[in-house]
Amino acid sequence: MRTTAGRTTRTSPPAVLTNAFYAFYDLHRPAYYAFAEAHLSAEEARVAVAYLFSLVADNWTSVVNERCPSAWAWERHTQVIARRSGHTTTPVQDVSLLHDQLLLSIGQIAALTGTEAATVAVLLAAADREAGDRTGRARIWDPMVKPVASNEARWRRAFRLRTAVT
Repeated sequence: MRTTAGRTTRTSPPAVLTNAFYAFYDLHRPAYYAFAEAHLSAEEARVAVAYLFSLVADNWTSVVNERCPSAWAWERHTQVIARRSGHTTTPVQDVSLLHDQLLLSIGQIAALTGTEAATVAVLLAAADREAGDRTGRARIWDPMVKPVASNEARWRRAFRLRTAVT
């Protein structure tokens, strides 16, 4: 407990904040590094991830008070990557890279980026549509989609929406 200007506030003991930070670090660092390495050289990726976690550690008490600490950190991470690589990516491109190249599941991407799993699925569907227009990638899903008579099923097939969590 701490008293400031007549108010008593609760603060977490430093050990708890330290353990929480290391849990956050252990959970997110491998994927953050893989994402950075997809955009930068290995050395630049190490520097970018070290900078990000230094930033998170320096602001840890305010980060854990955010509605979604993962979203706060992911936003900073993509900003660091954009600054170091010289180009900005869209959320659709980021989610597509995380899913298709780094092989993360929808749930893992949602936890990493601090977004809802449904939002990740929508972004992946958008990536499929974009890629399908240029590369035919979305056609790989056609044999897996069974023909059905309902309007909703025809609509889903037409827009190649993913409904499975894979």
